[in-house]
Amino acid sequence: MLIKQAAFTTSILLFFLVSCGESPKKNNSKAEETVVKTDSIPEEEEEVVEEEKEEAFVLNEENAIDFFFSYAKEEKANKVKLTTSMGSFTIQLYDNVPYHRANFIYLTRKGYFDNTQFHRVVKDFIIQGGNSDDRETSKKRRLIGRYLLPPDAKKGHKHHRGTISMPSSERNNPHKLASPYEFFIVVTKPGSYHLDGSYTPFGKVIQGMDVVDAINNVPVGDGDWPWQNIYILKAEVL
Repeated sequence: MLIKQAAFTTSILLFFLVSCGESPKKNNSKAEETVVKTDSIPEEEEEVVEEEKEEAFVLNEENAIDFFFSYAKEEKANKVKLTTSMGSFTIQLYDNVPYHRANFIYLTRKGYFDNTQFHRVVKDFIIQGGNSDDRETSKKRRLIGRYLLPPDAKKGHKHHRGTISMPSSERNNPHKLASPYEFFIVVTKPGSYHLDGSYTPFGKVIQGMDVVDAINNVPVGDGDWPWQNIYILKAEVL
């Protein structure tokens, strides 16, 4: 992905949309700020107001790239453990896909993934997580913000088995901007290489692939949604 920030920000933000959620196909066809007069507020109350403003920060199509550019420099963590209702596994994120790594770490630290689900399971292909039919998930998205990420599929990473990658938004999105709240993990042996170039691999499972396989084998209904909900109970940065 890494294009020089200034040129990249100018070009890619023109295509930012506010939708999330297309899944990869199995084949090629397929705060408000309150206005306050600070001279009327004691110093200690001014500090509270400032804290509230910080908490009200929301990502959008105009600030997301700059935010994650800075966040990627400051945040060096690259491992996340996902504890699910079927067991736990650990993901290592690639350092040379900085926006996607920073996004995943940021959402993990914000608690976004907690109590979301693996909502799409395609046997011998992928498991996809980060969404839910719970209203709390929609609420968390509103509080964090509505934004997309630029694709970064030219760093040499392929969709090998165990790769974690990011689906693209489905609406009017010729540049394959990525849906930041969701992810999928490849279970195909040795991989699903027809996805290369269309989606951004940003990490891999380094421990607990047996849990990923177990999730991939659950019965599913229409839309590949598991009959029995599979929850991400907790996501934590290691």
